[in-house]
Amino acid sequence: MRGKDVLVLDRLTPVYNLTIKYTHYDFGAAAYQRTGARISATEMDEIGTHDAVLLGAMGLPGIRMPNGTEVAPQIDLRNHFGLFASLRHTRLFEGVPTRLKAENVDILVIRETTEGMFAGIYDEVETSDDSMSDRMTITRKTSEKLFEVAFAQARLRKAKGLPGHVTLLHKSNVLKSNGLLVKVFKEVAARYPDCGSADFYVDAGAMFFVTRPEIYDVVVTENIFGDIVSEVAAGTVGGLGVAPSGDVSEEHGVFQPCHGSAPDIAGQGVANPVATWLSAAMMLDWLGVRHEDPKCIDAAQHLRNAIERQLAEGPRTRDIGGIAKTDEVTQALLLAIDGEGSK
Repeated sequence: MRGKDVLVLDRLTPVYNLTIKYTHYDFGAAAYQRTGARISATEMDEIGTHDAVLLGAMGLPGIRMPNGTEVAPQIDLRNHFGLFASLRHTRLFEGVPTRLKAENVDILVIRETTEGMFAGIYDEVETSDDSMSDRMTITRKTSEKLFEVAFAQARLRKAKGLPGHVTLLHKSNVLKSNGLLVKVFKEVAARYPDCGSADFYVDAGAMFFVTRPEIYDVVVTENIFGDIVSEVAAGTVGGLGVAPSGDVSEEHGVFQPCHGSAPDIAGQGVANPVATWLSAAMMLDWLGVRHEDPKCIDAAQHLRNAIERQLAEGPRTRDIGGIAKTDEVTQALLLAIDGEGSK
């Protein structure tokens, strides 16, 4: 976390008498190219002592591991700290263009992030030009934790006036592992009679993000399904530039925009910073709940209100219908933060 992200937080936190101490780490594809390491064991241990992590956009498609995969330290963080749930909020903001006819879209996609189709990413396999395989693994232990998070989030959203409903997307008609997923989901759903629940095959469920997004409140699913449908969801509300995420466990939280590093526009000063700011708001919310600190929760809402105001009034970056550069958008948000504080 550097530069404009820190600037925004530093403008916000004094309003609530909050102090954030920053430690910066340099890892990712460019660091791997320089050092040959994605993230060191020492850095990983140090990161585990912090209250939360805010990551910048990561990844450079042209820099690859020897096995051909991209350099992705965020996946290393997920597996090292057991960050089993990725919370990806999709909301249609006033001022952001969309091709949808729906007027109100507010969906939380929760993607499992430590098993499923990613379960074997560290498996030692012999490379071949004829045949390669990956594996999908679903466990009861992780599925129960995942669904507990989903229904807990549904309750929180219900308290804010949202439906309080959880939908599971799966492929149990073909994949045996997904049969267990459905079984555990229904068991956990029975513990939450105050929340609605449903399940769809993921192919139909992906279509509903486009044709019937209003039916969704909280959507929970397996790892690779969640990777895909969360980006479909983001596309319906203006794209990844307004799509935040938080990868969490019971003890650790890593927050980052859903988008990558966009090397095609690097250095041009036109990147959309909104997804990172929304991720910072998610981080403050998570810290507030974890540490029972209402000031963090109030600061998170203040930041979201300021972002909503800035998006509605402009300026906006070109990916969401504007012409502004990153610095212009940042200055507008700082003014919106000051405006929210004076209300």
